[in-house]
Amino acid sequence: MITRVLVGVDFSEASKQALERAGSWAAQCGVPLVAMHVLQPPAPMLPEAQIALPDPAWLHTMEDHAREQLEGWVKPYANASVVVKWGGPAEELISEANPQTLLVVAQVGHSTLERLLFGSTAARVARLAPCDVLVVRAEKTH
Repeated sequence: MITRVLVGVDFSEASKQALERAGSWAAQCGVPLVAMHVLQPPAPMLPEAQIALPDPAWLHTMEDHAREQLEGWVKPYANASVVVKWGGPAEELISEANPQTLLVVAQVGHSTLERLLFGSTAARVARLAPCDVLVVRAEKTH
């Protein structure tokens, strides 16, 4: 039995479509909608840059900005809340889910090289999640 719908939002058009689908499922099931955005820590480009840590105030500002944006996106949905975390998108979405969650992610069209280098968040979530996963295929907007 589904007790909540969790949707990953990266602020792309594809994730907006996933949010709409997740909102419909949450309403139909009469369960809360949780929209989650995952911020990825800045990666140093040079080995010697690894000793320089990002300014905590800057990180907090990034988090606040993402939360405000996400709250704006979920306004149309009743019984919705937001979560902002730092880390890898697939891993954080999976860690937030439990067996009673419906996890919704967008499939974003990447080039073959991008898929090879970075993998697909949707594919990783579908493979590793402890719950049912709905992969929303983004409609082409052009």
